[in-house]
Amino acid sequence: MFRRTALAAAVVALTLTGCGTDQPAASSQSGDGTAVSGTVTVFAAASLTGTFTKLGKDFEAAHPGVKVVFNFAGSSALAQQINQGAPADVFASAAPKNMDQVTDKGAPTTFVTNSLEIAVPKGNPGKVTGLKDFTDKNRKIALCAAQVPCGVAADKVFKAVGLTPQPDSLEQDVKAALTKVSLGEVDAALVYKTDVLAAKDKVDGIEFPEAGKAINEYPIATLSKAPNAAGAKAFVDYVLSDKGKAVLAAAGFNAP
Repeated sequence: MFRRTALAAAVVALTLTGCGTDQPAASSQSGDGTAVSGTVTVFAAASLTGTFTKLGKDFEAAHPGVKVVFNFAGSSALAQQINQGAPADVFASAAPKNMDQVTDKGAPTTFVTNSLEIAVPKGNPGKVTGLKDFTDKNRKIALCAAQVPCGVAADKVFKAVGLTPQPDSLEQDVKAALTKVSLGEVDAALVYKTDVLAAKDKVDGIEFPEAGKAINEYPIATLSKAPNAAGAKAFVDYVLSDKGKAVLAAAGFNAP
């Protein structure tokens, strides 16, 4: 009788151990030993889509059980969403101005810089050679809208060289401007060099010397009211780590 009772108890114990439905979420530790678990929500500039998607997967691999969710868009739109109460743990902006607009943030760190490049459809059917072609009303041109970082940078460059562009469309983020080029809907767009590099199988890039007049600095910060404060800090630390820097450098970003 005793042996049967002990066997039954052992079976129950094994069943509870294997079930897991009432167990806490899986967690791991960050570099400083802080437990990391749950979901980390990252709001990031559209130009960071490729690199942050990879960094997110790498971060998840380094922290089993942790999930990274991204919201990629123009930095100005993301800043507005955060100020309106959208739940986020981390904000990575393509310009300090948009980071400054966010009231709920910790101390930002500039982690990369980026510069502009002319993107044209494969083969350059519009025969675009430089910034002067952006003033030609006979060419179809796409630029980023004035309120987003790539638009601010473009405006700065054109003012520096004394040119007035004639855009046919103003896009809300750099990815939208690049899509116009890859689909052949415009003859050229002014985007980041990292975007040209990422889409090299779909577009051609044309460098121009005036790009140095508008270098974008990218800040990243945890948010003061982050739902997952430990996860936010761990993700930012990962971006700033040597592994994170290597991924960003491979994508064409420069060190600050």
